[in-house]
Amino acid sequence: MRKASSVDKGARADGTFPERDERQRGDHGSGSRHQRVSSIPRLQPSPAACADTPDSTFWAKTILRSHSRAGEISHVARFAWTALYWNVAVVLWGAYVRATGSGAGCGNRWPLCDGDVIGASAKAQTIVEFTHRITSVISLLMVTGLVVWCWRVTKKGDWARYSAVLAAVFLANEALLGAALVLLKHVANDQSAGRVLFLCLHLGNTLLLLATLSLTAVWLSNGSRSFTLIGKWREVSSIGLGLLATMVTGTTGAVAALADTLFPATSLASSLAQDFSPGTPALLRVRLLHPALATVAACYVMWVILRSSTGRNRLSRSAISLIILLFVQVGIGMTNVLLLAPVWVQIAHLFVADALWILLVLASADLVLEPAVTCPACALASVVMKGRKR
Repeated sequence: MRKASSVDKGARADGTFPERDERQRGDHGSGSRHQRVSSIPRLQPSPAACADTPDSTFWAKTILRSHSRAGEISHVARFAWTALYWNVAVVLWGAYVRATGSGAGCGNRWPLCDGDVIGASAKAQTIVEFTHRITSVISLLMVTGLVVWCWRVTKKGDWARYSAVLAAVFLANEALLGAALVLLKHVANDQSAGRVLFLCLHLGNTLLLLATLSLTAVWLSNGSRSFTLIGKWREVSSIGLGLLATMVTGTTGAVAALADTLFPATSLASSLAQDFSPGTPALLRVRLLHPALATVAACYVMWVILRSSTGRNRLSRSAISLIILLFVQVGIGMTNVLLLAPVWVQIAHLFVADALWILLVLASADLVLEPAVTCPACALASVVMKGRKR
């Protein structure tokens, strides 16, 4: 009979291999090759090899705690997706406030409303603006709850924690920018440069908010913890420039939508005449710039997607969906121009733009980030256990 190795002795001391011991006794100590191979999957990393792995005596309790934590994370992940959808709806309602000229519905008071919001005397613009403020408050409460919940169910070092905190910061900044627009009277028919500046800041902040919320929801859903950037810096730089170009395009789109609201055209010919007129306002110049930037950004984003996918020898589903959504957005943009920017087409254009941005952020993160291996022994044990289940 072969002598027990140091690993076997340690295993018997912890009681981790009782089945193998009984099988060896039943076989009268026959050290067959089959028995030696079958005992390998029962090896577990020691606490010294992996700080996250508890002592084998409490293995069953650890499994129960892991399942409990996984259940909590799945709940908070669904809540994160709900918060993302709600914020997209708030953004769309904000666009409706701008398109209908309801930004001054509550006067220059914030957060209270200067006027009746219920009853027969309530004005439609006041109701629209006050509803937007109420939905924004609900959004702030949801994201705050997401941060607290996320920190309770995740561990130190989980990126979902920090993306949730960033989402709360961007949402608070969103509220401050919205308040500045109202208090500085950059609403209704105001055409000042200050309104354009705050509008650009508002839209850029909105895109960052949606990006952090979407990353939080995905990381919680996938159970991802921490990541590292890939070593291909040219690819990382290209994708970063693509995201920046998309943000600039969205910003010019917001200014173009404001120009459509302040200077409505009666026909396509008169709209083009306004754009090329010598004394045309600066806002209409930006409206002419937006389609050109959108075309350049769309081509650049497609190039980044194809280049990154070619490097991986495959075109992922997310990349295909992103390309399709990009063409849909271009089609809606052309429809918006031909129909002279009706409100419902503006809302649809913004909705597809938000969906395109969210999908682009998620696809970019998948391309430039890779999971960080913090415990090689745990990773090896996980692979072995998966192979045993098969």
